[in-house]
Amino acid sequence: MFIESPADLEKMRRVSEAVGETLRQMREYVQVGMTTKEVDEFGYTILQSYGAKPAPNFVYNFPAWTCISINQEAAHGVPSAEVRFCEGDLVNIDVSAELDGYFADNGGSFVLGQDHQKLQPLVDASRRILQRAISQIRGGVRIADLGRFIQNEAKKSGYRVIKNLVGHGIGKSLHEEPTEIPCFFDPQNKTRFRKNSVVAVETFISTRASKVHEQPNGWTFGTNDGSFVAQHEHTIVVTDGKPLILTAANRIWE
Repeated sequence: MFIESPADLEKMRRVSEAVGETLRQMREYVQVGMTTKEVDEFGYTILQSYGAKPAPNFVYNFPAWTCISINQEAAHGVPSAEVRFCEGDLVNIDVSAELDGYFADNGGSFVLGQDHQKLQPLVDASRRILQRAISQIRGGVRIADLGRFIQNEAKKSGYRVIKNLVGHGIGKSLHEEPTEIPCFFDPQNKTRFRKNSVVAVETFISTRASKVHEQPNGWTFGTNDGSFVAQHEHTIVVTDGKPLILTAANRIWE
């Protein structure tokens, strides 16, 4: 979508606050031994307090309120009463919601407790690369050039990028034009960022794999070679200068 009025911007800020605050509180709430379903239900209560609807369930009939992925799961992990968090897990929480007809999307990976799998550098790289990537975005910048930047930054850090998960436009629906904002260089993608558009930009930084695969539950994407993937995502408004990060309140830079 495009921000066409102060009302558009205010409503995007409100839904972005809802998802950002939900993500922040969920991260603080997680403890070793909890089930992923417990944390998902906690997130749902926060979204409800804002009057927001969990977008994956609302739009796609996803069987939970938020996406929680652990270790080799890269995206769309389904919270379960059977899965408990363990010390040192690589955890990704992705929150998206609808409020008053507007959508926002926000995600971040972190290591739970002691980092015995030595994955904090991966998490730091994903966070840092997203921060630097967002700073490159202006109206007129080619999406392919942003993907090349992310891919090169990952390579400099000793990592790869996932090539079959992408960012996307957002606003009046969960997924809009541009339908693909890859974190790799796609020379066929001639689309440029446009001023006042709203997009969800994300990194998928991997220890080895360059692709993820659909898991048996039909929702989750994960690696088949034991690789770990860290993801960070913000909903932003593109401008002629510094982008407006609508979901910045979740403090994923810290």
